[in-house]
Amino acid sequence: MMNKRRLRRQHGIIFFFVLMQFAHGDLTYSVQEELKHGSVIGNIAQDLGLDVGELATRKARVETDGREKQYVGINLRNGDLFVTARIDREEHCGENPTCILKYDLLMENPLELHRLSLQVQDINDNEPIFPKDIIKLEIRESTGKGARYRINAAHDADIGQNTVQSYVLQQNPNFVLNIQTSPERKYGELFLDKELDREDQEELRIILTAVDGGSPQRSGTVVIHVTVLDANDNVPVFTQAVYTARLPENSPLKTPVLTVSAADADDGINGEIKYEFSRLSDKSQTLFSLNSKTGEMIVTGNIDYEDRPRYEVFVEAKDGYGLSSEAKVIIDITDENDNTPVIYVKSLSNPIPENLSRGTEVGIINVQDRDSEKNGQVHCSTQQNVPFNLVPSIKNYYSLVTTGQLDRELVSDYNITIIATDEGSPPLSSSKTFQLSVADINDNPPVFEEQSYSAYVSENNKPGSTFCSVTARDPDWRQNGTVIYSLLPGEVNGASVSSYLSVNGDTGVIHAVRSFDYEQFRSFKVHVMARDNGSPPLSSNVTVSVFISDVNDNSPQILYPALEGSSFMTELVPKAAHGGSLVSKVIAVDADSGQNAWLSYHIVKATDPGLFSIGLHSGEIRTQRDISESDSMKQNLIVAVKDNGQPSLSATCAMYLLISDNLAEVPELKDISYDEKNSKLTSYLIIALVSVSTFFLTFIIIILGVRFCCRTKPRLLFDGAVAIPGAYLPPNYSDVDGTGTLRSTYNYDTYLTTGSRTSDFKFVSSCNDNTLPADQTLKKSPTEFADIFGEPDSAPKNSHRPD
Repeated sequence: MMNKRRLRRQHGIIFFFVLMQFAHGDLTYSVQEELKHGSVIGNIAQDLGLDVGELATRKARVETDGREKQYVGINLRNGDLFVTARIDREEHCGENPTCILKYDLLMENPLELHRLSLQVQDINDNEPIFPKDIIKLEIRESTGKGARYRINAAHDADIGQNTVQSYVLQQNPNFVLNIQTSPERKYGELFLDKELDREDQEELRIILTAVDGGSPQRSGTVVIHVTVLDANDNVPVFTQAVYTARLPENSPLKTPVLTVSAADADDGINGEIKYEFSRLSDKSQTLFSLNSKTGEMIVTGNIDYEDRPRYEVFVEAKDGYGLSSEAKVIIDITDENDNTPVIYVKSLSNPIPENLSRGTEVGIINVQDRDSEKNGQVHCSTQQNVPFNLVPSIKNYYSLVTTGQLDRELVSDYNITIIATDEGSPPLSSSKTFQLSVADINDNPPVFEEQSYSAYVSENNKPGSTFCSVTARDPDWRQNGTVIYSLLPGEVNGASVSSYLSVNGDTGVIHAVRSFDYEQFRSFKVHVMARDNGSPPLSSNVTVSVFISDVNDNSPQILYPALEGSSFMTELVPKAAHGGSLVSKVIAVDADSGQNAWLSYHIVKATDPGLFSIGLHSGEIRTQRDISESDSMKQNLIVAVKDNGQPSLSATCAMYLLISDNLAEVPELKDISYDEKNSKLTSYLIIALVSVSTFFLTFIIIILGVRFCCRTKPRLLFDGAVAIPGAYLPPNYSDVDGTGTLRSTYNYDTYLTTGSRTSDFKFVSSCNDNTLPADQTLKKSPTEFADIFGEPDSAPKNSHRPD
C-alpha cells in the first residue's frame, strides 16, 4: 500500500508548479524538489509577454554563478522553463524554512536581465533519524515514580509537516512517553510510571519510534537500553542555554571556537559529566569536534563563509548514569576577502565585422565575487590599447562595446584583457584574456602598383607572345582580396581590343593575340580592370600604353625610274653638259621609319664608271666631268638603293641615258637595253622612231605657239630637253617623322637644253603640306601626286643662260 501511494505521488508532482510573482521584470516560481528531468515549471514567453520567436533571436538563457549547478533551462521553441537536474532542497537549504534558488534570465540585443527565483517546496523524502542507534540509560532502582529522562530528538532533514511530528514508545511495564515541544523541535521524555526492581529485572530494551507528518509517513527507530542501578538524583545543568561565537572564515585547524560547561550536584560517578553533540549535520561533523571532558569545541575543517555563514549545533551533557541536558551553540562566520573576482564571458560575437559602428555591443561580461559587502564589490576595466571598453549594464554585467573604427587590414585580431578588482582590504584582482577576431568586409578595391603602364613590342611579333604584365594588390582577405584581371571593351584601329590583346585573369600577364604592323599603327592604349571577388565586387582600372617599335621588314621601293611591264625609260643628256650637271634623279621610298628608312644610293654598274656619280642620300645623278666626243652615246647605269636597317634591305633599278642633243642623232635604240638584244626590237624601234618623229613635229608646233604666247614657257622634252617627271607615290607610303626619303628640298623637275652649255632648272615647291602623318595610310592617285609636286607652269624658275 505504501509503494502504491509513493508511485501516485511521483506521477502527480511533475506538474506542480506555480508562477508566484512577476513584478519589475522578476519571475518567481514555486517548484517541488526531486522533479524529473524535463518537467515543465512555467512558460517564460507568456509570463514576460514576449513572442516565442524572440527568445531564440535574443539568445534567451538562464545564467548561474560559475560555481553553482544549473537546474533549469529554457526551451527556445515554445518558451517553457523546465528542470534540467534533480533538485534536493535539503542539500541547498538545510533546515531553513524557505529555500530559494536564484538565477539570472539573460537576453541580448538589447541586453535585458530578469531575476529568476525558484522557491523549492519540500516533499517527504527523508525519514527521521536518531543520533544513535542505542540510547543507554542507567537508573537506580530506588528512583521514585514520576522520574523523567530526556531522549534526544530524532532528526528529519525535511521541514514543516514533513519533519518529526510524534513518537511512539513500545509498550512496557515501567515507562510511558511524554512528548515535549521546543521552538526548534519535538523530543520525548521517558516517564517512570512504575518503580524499577533490580532483583526482578536488571535491564530493559524498549523501542522508540519517531514518525513524521508527511504523506506517506516515514519513521525511524532507536533502542532504549535501561540498566537498573543505584540512585542518581541530579541532572547536569549548562551555564547557558544558548552559546554564541564568532569565527573568521579560513580559520586554521584546531582553532578554539568556544567551551561549553555544565554542572551536576551529584557526587562521584553521578557527577561526572561527558559532552557530545546531540544533533549535528553531516557537514558540521567535518568542521567541528567537541572534547568530551572539557567541552571545548575546535575547528577540524575548512570554514568558508561563502558556503555557510552560520552553524547551529546542539551539545548534550550527560552524567555517569545517563541523566542529561542539552544546550544550543550558534557559530557566526565572519567574511574575509579571500575570494578573487571571477570573470565570465557570457556572450561574445566572434568574429566581428570590421565595419561596426562606434558603440556597438560585441560581448557581455559577468563578474562575480563570492565575498560579501565591500569585499564583494568589483570594478571592471580593459587595457588601454584596444578599441573596446566595458560599459556597466545591469548588476554585475558589463557590455563590451567598440570605441573606435576597426580595420582588419591594420589589425586582424585583438587580445582583450579584462581586469576585475574588488574593494576588499587588501584588494584582490583577477584578469581574463580572450581573442577577438575581426572579419573582413570588402572595403578595399584592388590598387595597381603603378598609375599607368607602358609596354614596348616589336612589330611582326608572334601571336601569343608576352610583352607586359600588370599587378594589383587588394589588402582584403580571401575572396575579398582575390584579384581578377580583364580588358575593358574598346577599339583599336577600328577593331575590338580583344582581337589584339588578351590578359590572364589570374596573373595579369598581357599577351598579343595577333602580329602587329608598325606601318599600320605605332601605338594604342587599352584599359585593364582589376576586380576582386567580394560581394559587391570592387574594381579599379589602369591604362596600358602599347608602343610598337619598327622592324626593318620593308625593302626600299623605287618610284622613279618606274619600270612598267617590258617598257623602260630613257633620259637624254646634252653633249655640252659640264661636270656636276644634274642629269636625272632616282626617287625611292621605304615604308619603315627611323634609321630603317634612311636610304642611300649607289651605282653598282655603269657603262663608263667615271662619267656619272649619284648623291649618296639625294639620289641625284650628276656628271663627274664634261661630256666628250669619245664618250659612248649609250650609257647604262644600275643603281642600288639601300636602307639603314639591320640587316639592310635594298632594291635596284636600271637608268638608261642617251648622250645626244636630239633624237635624230640616235642611230638606233635596239641596244639600249642590255637585257634584250635580240632582233625583235628592230621593228619596235622603227615604229617608235616614226611615232616619236610624228609626236616631235607636233610638239615643235606647240612649242612655237607657246613661246610666242609666253616667252617664259620652257621647251618640252623632245625639243632637246630632258625632263624628270613628277614622282608618283604608291599607296601606303609616307614621309615618316621628317626622316623619310621624300624631302621637299630634293623634289623638283629638271630641264636641260641642248642649245647652250647651261641648264634651266625648275624647283618644285615643298610638298610637306600634303604629306600624310606617319600613323595614317597615304592613298593618292597619280593626278593628286601631280598636284602635290606642282605643274611646270606654277613652279618658280631659276634660269641660267650664257652671256
